[in-house]
Amino acid sequence: MLGTLVHTIDTLSYGGFTVLPEYIDPNGHMNVGYYSVLFDKALDLPWAVLGLGYASIKAGGRSSFALETHVTYQRELHEGDPLDFTFQLLDFDPKRIHYFMTMLHARERWLAATSESISICIDMTTRRSTTWPDDQSARLRALHIAHVQRPRPPEAGRTIGIRRK
Repeated sequence: MLGTLVHTIDTLSYGGFTVLPEYIDPNGHMNVGYYSVLFDKALDLPWAVLGLGYASIKAGGRSSFALETHVTYQRELHEGDPLDFTFQLLDFDPKRIHYFMTMLHARERWLAATSESISICIDMTTRRSTTWPDDQSARLRALHIAHVQRPRPPEAGRTIGIRRK
């Protein structure tokens, strides 16, 4: 069963998202905040496959909280643009997950944005960090074995700042 779960999330992309009219700002393109909203919504599928989604929160009392996120904006999106996303697990430890996502124009396949994040496992009773349960750790380990073979995205690990000569 674990192989099926890894295969499901290891596909190149998954979609079903569209830039809605309410996402458009006065500049005529998608507002910066909606990139993060869509990355968060798109994360629901990999989280569910890894056993980290809403069902596991109710069943096991553990959730993931974002610690840090870095979004890069590569190309403008406009109303009606269809979107696909990719997910790559870069690293994990007993409490944290480091992952990378891309947002692609679904038809034309150009890169619209990237999101790199670190999330932590939280015990929802104590609201303190804890370790991933064994079944989630096994899924993360299996996916990491598959994803470590992929090239590291060039945007991963970037720092922010004004480059000076």
